[in-house]
Parts: sequence; C-alpha cells; structure tokens
Amino acid sequence: MQMYPKLATAVAISMLVSTAALAQTQTASDKGQWQASKLIHMNVYNAQNEKIGDIKELMLDKNGKVNTVAIGVGGFLGMGERDVAVKFDQLKWSNDPPKSASSAAGTTTGSAQSQANRDRNYPDHAVLDATKDQLKAMPQFDYNK
Repeated sequence: MQMYPKLATAVAISMLVSTAALAQTQTASDKGQWQASKLIHMNVYNAQNEKIGDIKELMLDKNGKVNTVAIGVGGFLGMGERDVAVKFDQLKWSNDPPKSASSAAGTTTGSAQSQANRDRNYPDHAVLDATKDQLKAMPQFDYNK
C-alpha cells in the first residue's frame, strides 16, 4: 500500500517537469517567428527612406516557406496600383520606424520605444534596394502562375 503514494508523487513530479520543459521549448522556438498577418499591408521603403509600396501577399512554396512577396506599387488612393513580385530574400527588415525629416533633424525616439519595437513579433517595415520607377517598370505579378 505504501508504494502507491510514492508512485503518485513520482508521476506528479514528472508531469510538472515535462510541462515546464514544454513551456520553455515553445517560448524559445516562438522567439524567432513573425506573425505573417502583420506583414500584409506593411510599408516597403527604399534605402533613401522613400515609401515605394506595401506588401499585398506572401506566396509560399509547397513546404510552407515564403518564396515570393507581392508588393503593390504606383497608383494614388488605391487607383492604378498594381502588384509586382520580388523574392523574399531581397527584402531587409527593420524594427525601427523609417527616419522622417524631423528625426533626421535631430529628434529621436526614446530607448523605451526602440525596445518595444524590438519586442514585437513582427518588424516595423521592409526595405528593398529599388526605386519607385524600377518597381513600376517590373511586369505585373500573375497570381495564377
């Protein structure tokens, strides 16, 4: 009869240890992941901090890896915009907001804001080494291919 309390104690301890290990594993693996829904409609800037478009769609390969990004370019107030495709690895990601004229003049955001930006599970914006004219000259992305 005394074996049952020892067995119950051993089972309870092993459950607590495995639950803690599972929680640590999920937290550690989630750290390097982004919410894909937050990337949709994200602004895309060039190296000169000019907005050149926004992300319209993430195209996955059959293994679930993002391969291509459709970026909406051109147009005004939603009219005349068209989508072009770039490879996902052509985009660079920034956690800090793009520099505006006021921040270039010396106004900076606080370190608390910068830390909050880094703690999000998505970046602030994407950067692509291209101009508006280069993107406008690209062929329209065909979602059916």
